[in-house]
Amino acid sequence: MDTQDTFAFIIHPIDPKKDVSRKWPLLGKLLTEGQINFFSRFFPPVYISEITKIRSEATGKELRGWFIACPFTPKTMLRLPVETVYRKLVACGHMAEELGARLLGLGAYTSVVGDAGVTIAQRLEVPVTTGDAYTVYMAVEAVREAARRMDIPLDSASTAVVGATGTIGRVCAQILAGDVPDLVLVGRREAALHAVRDTCTGHKAQVRTSVDITSIYDADLILTVTSAITAIIEPQHLKPGAVVCDVARPRDVSVQVARRRDDVLVIEGGMVEVPGPVDFGFNFGFPPGKSYACMAETMALALEGRYEDYSVGKHISLAQVYEIGEIADRHGFRLSGFRSFERAVTDDQIDRVRERAHIARQQR
Repeated sequence: MDTQDTFAFIIHPIDPKKDVSRKWPLLGKLLTEGQINFFSRFFPPVYISEITKIRSEATGKELRGWFIACPFTPKTMLRLPVETVYRKLVACGHMAEELGARLLGLGAYTSVVGDAGVTIAQRLEVPVTTGDAYTVYMAVEAVREAARRMDIPLDSASTAVVGATGTIGRVCAQILAGDVPDLVLVGRREAALHAVRDTCTGHKAQVRTSVDITSIYDADLILTVTSAITAIIEPQHLKPGAVVCDVARPRDVSVQVARRRDDVLVIEGGMVEVPGPVDFGFNFGFPPGKSYACMAETMALALEGRYEDYSVGKHISLAQVYEIGEIADRHGFRLSGFRSFERAVTDDQIDRVRERAHIARQQR
């Protein structure tokens, strides 16, 4: 195997007790969430595992990588000065360099903090990506596939993008504007929403903007990707039969939706099938051989030999999205099922949601 093809990926605890328990079961059991948030400020970067047996379908090339944990939770990253967070992420990057990584991926909240990877890339020798371009690509693929599975025709679907002014939401909105007839962009600032709307006009969709989360109620399809640290979509915000693709980490959709709404389908973006008999060496909550899209972008770029800064900063281009989609497809990365609140979504579950939605619509 050519061990020159290497990468590292930074993960961090999102659900503090559960995620700490994945590495240290006793600490996860004994410490409260508040204690984890406090003590995490003083932890150094943590080596998690070696990743092996990723194999390109196109070239047969194998890839070696590592998971490195930044100990900060999202709440900790928001409360600390951004420079403090940068220093911790740079320390993670130095660990990646020492391991021999030639590309570094920033996972979950580490990809949005501050200037979305720009400063981190400037301070490291190893190039950096946030994985945002492939996250966009797979989020849109997941929405299209979920719509098909729920018998919602794209050419008549009312659609909403929540967090439409963010790095990922903005580009997802541009792509979906060519798929659907009605698109509402939801965010916190009208002026920023209007700027995104301008990039979406001239396509198929009639585009509206809103700063009110209740405006998503009429949407058949909802893609949500904010940087909020608490849930913003509650059961009353969704109509029967709605599909919600929640790309945000921490998630945007309240767990109450799972408990009270058996007539809507919530998916956490799309799981990506990684080519080859991959061994992650660590259970991050996905079935064997599956990864998040942001992880897959890092792997695909390394298999392609694209050791350069890629999805960094707060502006991802459509060209980047389509390029990384083509690269990933060629090497064998595929959309591979859905997850909802950390559990796989089965065909039977989707059938039941469709049935419950049909009954609920009749009762309205």
